[in-house]
Amino acid sequence: MQDVPALVAQAREGRPRAVARLISLVEGASPQLRDVMAALAPLTGNAYVVGLTGSPGVGKSTTTSALVSAYRAAGKRVAVLAVDPSSPFSGGALLGDRIRMSDHASDPGVYIRSMATRGHLGGLAWAAPQAIRVLDAAGFDLVLVETVGVGQSEVEIAAQADTSVVLLAPGMGDGIQAAKAGILEIGDLYVVNKADRDGADATARELNHMLGLGEARSAGDWRPPIVKTVAAKGVGVDDLVDALEKHRGWMEERGVLAERRVARAAREVETIAVTALRSRIADLSGDARTGALAAQVVGGELSPYAAADVLLDAIAPRAPRALGAPEESAGG
Repeated sequence: MQDVPALVAQAREGRPRAVARLISLVEGASPQLRDVMAALAPLTGNAYVVGLTGSPGVGKSTTTSALVSAYRAAGKRVAVLAVDPSSPFSGGALLGDRIRMSDHASDPGVYIRSMATRGHLGGLAWAAPQAIRVLDAAGFDLVLVETVGVGQSEVEIAAQADTSVVLLAPGMGDGIQAAKAGILEIGDLYVVNKADRDGADATARELNHMLGLGEARSAGDWRPPIVKTVAAKGVGVDDLVDALEKHRGWMEERGVLAERRVARAAREVETIAVTALRSRIADLSGDARTGALAAQVVGGELSPYAAADVLLDAIAPRAPRALGAPEESAGG
């Protein structure tokens, strides 16, 4: 058993081993996880969480590393949560972004952690929200969350970050992919990286055109800017930092930042509750009642909704009706 108060105190002092152990407790769904979250709760709410997402090969890790350098130069403590695909054998992170960000490995003001998705869809690891909470409580000023390469459904970062940055690159068909993948709906900022390549201006123009076709905005609404960078050379990184700080300021001024954080916490609470409910249902999977209910459904005595209601009442009597279905009589 870990000494949770001691770990939290050490994490607040900037000791990376303590931060690593706390995140490991999160990833492993430790029995001490409730104690960890209770200890961290009063310490959170200060870190600025920035999510970086985009198709594979657009330079997410390079851009993340460049942002780390820029914010460290400004004296900020920075944490990176790099979400990688899972190894099909060990379940661990497959790519290991810590290797690609080795320039910062010896900096005590930087903490880098790779997390495996472990089959979780959405471009993030299932434990990412609570890992972000650990990094926030540990006193980092900025938490950069780099997702796996997104496809048409992997846009979950928008629900976990204060600001979502979508990266594209010329010559990769990103304009068409942007329309297909729905990433135009999640970006607060757009970055055309590798802008020294042919077609960068055309990619930016096409992206600007598609953003113009989106929802109508009122005066004062945020208009996502498009920043061109060559992250590998540090070109345009200052412009990206300026855009991030402008978006943060805009959110704070209008109360949007607080709204997003409340919504994020609500999703986290719902996820924990649903996970617990699924666990209880799994515990009943071999129960005689489940088999009896299934037989009644097959025999036409109960509808699936009525059977689900009975099962839910056995697990949590005060739970709402299954799937929002109207109440049915026992005869279905």
